[in-house]
Amino acid sequence: MRGRAPLAAALALALVGSATAQADPNALWTIVHDRCVIDVRQWHDPAPCSRVDLSRGEAGGYAVLKDIVGDRQYLLIPTARIAGMESPQILNPDTTNYFGAAWQARSFVEQRAGGTIARDWISLAINSAVARTQNQLHIHIDCLRTDVHDALRSVAGAIGPTWAPLPIPLLGHTYWAMAVGGADLDANPFTLLADGLEGARADMGLYTLVVVGATDPAGRPGFVILADRADAGTGAGGEELQDHDTCPPPLPASPGTAK
Repeated sequence: MRGRAPLAAALALALVGSATAQADPNALWTIVHDRCVIDVRQWHDPAPCSRVDLSRGEAGGYAVLKDIVGDRQYLLIPTARIAGMESPQILNPDTTNYFGAAWQARSFVEQRAGGTIARDWISLAINSAVARTQNQLHIHIDCLRTDVHDALRSVAGAIGPTWAPLPIPLLGHTYWAMAVGGADLDANPFTLLADGLEGARADMGLYTLVVVGATDPAGRPGFVILADRADAGTGAGGEELQDHDTCPPPLPASPGTAK
């Protein structure tokens, strides 16, 4: 028998997510560092995480964990100790592109949704330091709210390759937006924010980032990146643009695809 904590205790710890984090701001770090990494090293089993990638070592690795909130929401969490948006490590050019890895991890959301979800419904979000409840960087992976999806579609033509204010508010907040191309998220949103918005590099902890899949009018895949800054009236929590309750129906299977 494996030298693990009792299964019930492990599962309880695995279910710690954004909803219960107020009780222990280090809960995500504990489950990833003390459970998932150890288990994958000793037993080649990432449980209670769904995935642990240590191909770049623990300093550059990450875990994917099912959040207790929602049927499909997952979190991508570095296996290195990184607090969040304010951490200097996220702007180191040698640091793993955690957003890129989170986009790949959308497959876990799709598995629970029952099939491929259109890319413009998939979103990645990280809250600002003043809006989060955990002291370990984590990216929320889930579907987009319908009203946010429709709003972004209505102004898609106004989103260009450089940061500019989004023409319409999202849930009462004025976001900055920019578009990047590519099927995969090779660009690093942390760097794009720090280098593209004046003053952002000095106050990264006050910002939230949201990435949404997109397809341009010519059918080419890409992404919309959204940023908001905390002020006296808001904590800049981009996670609010996500829907942790529902996803749209999966895309129809291609002819000849095995069911």
